[in-house]
Amino acid sequence: MGRTKSNLDLPGSWQVDILILYNEGASDVEVKALIHEWRGSFSNDLWDRWLKEEPEFSETIKKGRLFSQTWWEREGRINLKEPKFSYTGWYMNMKNRFGWADSTKTEHSGIPTAININVTSTDSAEKLKKFLNGKPN
Repeated sequence: MGRTKSNLDLPGSWQVDILILYNEGASDVEVKALIHEWRGSFSNDLWDRWLKEEPEFSETIKKGRLFSQTWWEREGRINLKEPKFSYTGWYMNMKNRFGWADSTKTEHSGIPTAININVTSTDSAEKLKKFLNGKPN
């Protein structure tokens, strides 16, 4: 049994053209605009369907996204020491394009070995010591 025919209505060089665009740091929006230019129409629903149902298209887009992120990361790395480089603009772009976040994660495991707590009540201090030592009340 042969491979099912693709539902992609794109020019023969579509993969190369899309990867070239991503390799220049392009976004999905720019790729969608290119496809719209080729087809004369295009929708986000069709994009989503192709990503789900067309393995060749999905793999090309995943690879392209990797190329795009590589381009942006390289730009930051190479230009970091350039006085005219807008590090803030680059960083905001990375956050928006690639999900970078200004967040800190705090993980708690076990009981702390040392705690500095100023407790005015002796009763509260004793309860806290007992709790930390695994002896409730």
